[in-house]
Amino acid sequence: MDLPPLKDAYSSTVNEITVGTGGRKPLAIGGARTVPYGGVREATGRRPRIAVDVLDVAPTDWPPVLAEAYRDVFDDAGAWARKAVEEVGADLVCLKFDGIDPDGDDRDADHAVAVTRKVLEAVDVPLILWGCGSNPKDNAVLPKVSEAAKGENVFIGTATEDNYKGLTAIAMADGHCLIAEAPLDINIAKQVNVLISDMGFPLERVLMYQSTGGLGYGIEYAYSIQERERLAALGGDTLMAMPVICDCGTEAWRAKEAKAPAADAPDWGNEARRGPLWEAVTAVDLLHSGVDILRMRHPEAVANVKAYVTCLWGDEP
Repeated sequence: MDLPPLKDAYSSTVNEITVGTGGRKPLAIGGARTVPYGGVREATGRRPRIAVDVLDVAPTDWPPVLAEAYRDVFDDAGAWARKAVEEVGADLVCLKFDGIDPDGDDRDADHAVAVTRKVLEAVDVPLILWGCGSNPKDNAVLPKVSEAAKGENVFIGTATEDNYKGLTAIAMADGHCLIAEAPLDINIAKQVNVLISDMGFPLERVLMYQSTGGLGYGIEYAYSIQERERLAALGGDTLMAMPVICDCGTEAWRAKEAKAPAADAPDWGNEARRGPLWEAVTAVDLLHSGVDILRMRHPEAVANVKAYVTCLWGDEP
């Protein structure tokens, strides 16, 4: 007996954002009219995309399995970005400014601007410019970074409940899209979006980011919150109608199960295989909650997730 196709009907649509106009290759994000993979493919919106992390300074805390994949380009953010695009297959490059963190190298705005320009020159995919998480330092540095990328229509962030005014203003002034950050709390996520909107910034140019839980470390809660947000968006809640980004790479590689050497955990298998799989499974799980952009790191994990997306979506359009 033939089974009828499953077709869920929803009243609203997730916003669609196009980044990368200017000197970048334009890329459309979002646009879903149904739950992920929940019926007609055309209703699921734009293909999920992968942003590969590029740091402004060489990381000191990456496990050897992950560091080995990029060790040859750690000292050149431009070369790192090219490798991310040309070899790893990044749809976007996420330039993460760990080097400006006052608890780390405490680099200045001149450093951040120079790295930004180097990456802009090196690749033509859209960029994500992501601060260090220290509000005072991000407020001092990101305005100059934003100005250096003016006209390129990048994602910039993150704007939080305590630190949204300055970032919203520079995104508006320089023509960028904004990443709104909240913990895994729908009410706070809505509040951040309200505050941004009250400043006159269009919610149609906002990308939501809720704290991401890695596999084995809160992923079920992250999945639940993001699934609820996606269902709310499809049900007509305009304050939840933004596309979503998750930080799979950072969270997956924090797990001891991903990075512990086989010598310390012989029953867990070779970490060269285990670590990338831990990141890939984290990403695939979150795809089903309604994530539009995955921030990732290991090339093997990226390849596995891209293959998975192709199985569900078909070849690139």
